[in-house]
Amino acid sequence: MFIDKVKIYMKSGNGGNGAVSFHTEKYVPNGGPDGGDGGKGGDIVLIADSSKNTLNDFHYAKHFRAENGMPGGAKRSAGKQGKDLVITVPVGTVVKDFLTGRIIKDMFEEGVPYVLFKGGRGGKGNCHFKTSTRQAPHFSQTGEKTVEREIVLELKTIADVGLVGFPNVGKSTLLSVISSAKPKIANYHFTTLSPNLGVVKYYDSDFVVADIPGLIEGASDGMGLGHDFLRHIERTRCLVHVLDVSGQEGRDPYDDFCKINNELSTYSEVLAERPQIIVANKMDMPDSQANLEKLQQKLPDMVIVPMMAIIADGIDVLLKEVAKLIATLPPVKPLEYEPFEYEVEDKDGFQVKNEGQGIFTVSGGLMEQLGRRVVFDDYESLNFFQKMLRQRGVIAALRKAGAQDGDTVVIGDIEFEFVD
Repeated sequence: MFIDKVKIYMKSGNGGNGAVSFHTEKYVPNGGPDGGDGGKGGDIVLIADSSKNTLNDFHYAKHFRAENGMPGGAKRSAGKQGKDLVITVPVGTVVKDFLTGRIIKDMFEEGVPYVLFKGGRGGKGNCHFKTSTRQAPHFSQTGEKTVEREIVLELKTIADVGLVGFPNVGKSTLLSVISSAKPKIANYHFTTLSPNLGVVKYYDSDFVVADIPGLIEGASDGMGLGHDFLRHIERTRCLVHVLDVSGQEGRDPYDDFCKINNELSTYSEVLAERPQIIVANKMDMPDSQANLEKLQQKLPDMVIVPMMAIIADGIDVLLKEVAKLIATLPPVKPLEYEPFEYEVEDKDGFQVKNEGQGIFTVSGGLMEQLGRRVVFDDYESLNFFQKMLRQRGVIAALRKAGAQDGDTVVIGDIEFEFVD
């Protein structure tokens, strides 16, 4: 089974809660608050690994969560930070947001870590809330909560050369004789069910060749198998177009060439512009020479290499042409895209909404930040909350929205009576 596209769920760790603690020691009266801060939650980190070539590991394991930060302790002891979750993916994996389909990161470089999601910050302990008038705060700050995200991983193989062509034209055979790759070879259509990679060494140069499952007419619209794997030749520098020049299956080699190129252009105009070398395979079959001459007449500007791949005849000529072509082309580059970033919450913003019947809701980043600091059954904490509502303009906004004494104000899961 070859998996090259998966949807998974990722969540970085929550921050640990700050502690409420007071220093108690013999002969030390009024030691004061000494609650420590909570630990930061673990990050989600991605690293590209060239030893991986599929996304099979993500087929059954769908949920990935980093470790939460630990709560703070007494004596200003900070909580332990959550352990980062490091996930390895194949080189060439494109990370996308599921809801928008936009690219977050192209994992093009091997071994370079990328922090996909940062862990939540730890909450502050009660030692941070001591003031000249509030000597013994009985409240602390809760850790920052993170959100689970839906992510799509899509593998786009990084190769120098892509082998394209109809099924059963000899692409897998060609790959097996020019490299050490051992693809499945048989005399029937769709023998190749997944892309195969092979490294080819030719004198002082070497390059990576990708054998893509056979395309058929209509592949770009979802016909056959090839449409599932066209993404694997998007990064290639050039294409080797393998044709069955014998026409033994009742197809004309030139028509095959035109049909495959039409599928490439329908899928991607950029892909259709890739330089191509034509392999006229199966030259040992009847009518091959006549068909080759017709092909050369119709495509006079193309490099056409006659070949009998099964006995490796014509291999040296092909490798020479491919090496010469690659030397003139720019190296494989990462995708060009505008990175998608999740919206950063405005921690000072809030919105007041009149729900009718004397009910008002207040939401936004400011409310979440204040909610992390408040213990509503503690008198000092509640006074601190009310003071912040006035200072930040929330009370004024409620009054402007029509709130009157006795109306109900809802902030998150909390309801209280509005008193101006």
